[in-house]
Amino acid sequence: MPPRTLHPDEPEIDVALVRRLLREQFPQWADLALAATGSAGTANVMYRLGADMVVRLPRVAGAASDVEKEHAWLPRLAPRLPASVPVPLGKGVPTDRYPWPWSVYGWLDGENPSAGRVADPGPLARDLAEFVAALHRIDTAGAPPAYRSEPLPDRDSATRSAIDALRAEVDAAAATAVWEAALRAPRWPGAPVWIHADLQPGNLLVAAGRLGGVIDFGCMGLGDPAVDTIAAWYVLPAAARGAFRAALGYDEATWVRGRGWALSIALMELRHYRGTHERMAGIARHVLGELLADGERRPEGAAHPTRGRPERSPASVIPPPRR
Repeated sequence: MPPRTLHPDEPEIDVALVRRLLREQFPQWADLALAATGSAGTANVMYRLGADMVVRLPRVAGAASDVEKEHAWLPRLAPRLPASVPVPLGKGVPTDRYPWPWSVYGWLDGENPSAGRVADPGPLARDLAEFVAALHRIDTAGAPPAYRSEPLPDRDSATRSAIDALRAEVDAAAATAVWEAALRAPRWPGAPVWIHADLQPGNLLVAAGRLGGVIDFGCMGLGDPAVDTIAAWYVLPAAARGAFRAALGYDEATWVRGRGWALSIALMELRHYRGTHERMAGIARHVLGELLADGERRPEGAAHPTRGRPERSPASVIPPPRR
C-alpha cells in the first residue's frame, strides 16, 4: 500500500471525514455504504459510495483547482467520446475540516490495465486511438489550456536535471538522445486540440481487454496532440504501438514529440517517488525501459536503459504526479 499521505500539509482523509461531509452536504446519500476503493492515486482519494457512485477528494490544492473544470467540461465532452467518462453528480464545498471543493461522480466499472502487459493488445490499441482521435476532434471554443500545454522545450531544464539525478538507475546517454530528438522535432503546426494529457494505466478502465472508460480529467484542456500519445509507452507493449500510431495517423514529428513527453513525465515521476511510493516508481521504470530500449533511437552498444532495482509489477496502477 502507498503511504497514507504523500504531500506536505496534505489533509487527513478517512471514512469518518467523508461520512461527515456527506451528512452535511448530501444527506440523501449519507447512509449509503462507504468504503475506500484501494486506489493509490497521488492527487485524489476515492471512496466507493453505494453501488453506483464514488466520492473523490483532492489531496493537494493543485488537484482541488481542477474540480470546477471537470464539473464544467465533462458533461460537454462525454456525449462526443466513444468510452465512458465520469459523470459529475454533486460538487461539495470546503468546510472547517476539509479545505477544498470535492466531488461525487457516477461509478464506472472496469480494471486498470497493467502497463505493457495486455493479453491481446491489438483491440485495446485501436480503442485507445479511437478515443484519442475523437477527443482531438472536439470543438475547442472556450476550452482552457491543458496542464501539460507548454511547448516541449520549456521542460528542457527540468528533464535534464532529472536525467542527471537518476544516473544510478537510468542510462543517461540513451535518455538524453531520446530527449534531444524530441526537441529537434518540428512543433505542432496546427491550433491546440482537446487533450486528456494523462493517459496512463491508472486512468483507464478495461473489461474483457477493451477500453470501457477513461477517468481523471484533471489535466485536460488544449495542447499538442503528441501529449496523448504517451499511452503508447505507458499502456501498450511494443508490438501494439504500430497499430495505435497507424490508427491515429499523426506524422513522425508528433510521434517523436510524444516519446519526449513520455520520457520527461516518467523521469520526473521516478525522481519524485523513488523511495516513497514504489508502485509509482515501478511504473516510471517500466516506461523508461520501454522508451530507451526502442531500437530506433537507442545508441549502438548502449547499456540496458534501467539499472539497479528490478521493476515491480503492481496489480493496479496509479495516476502520475502533476509534473
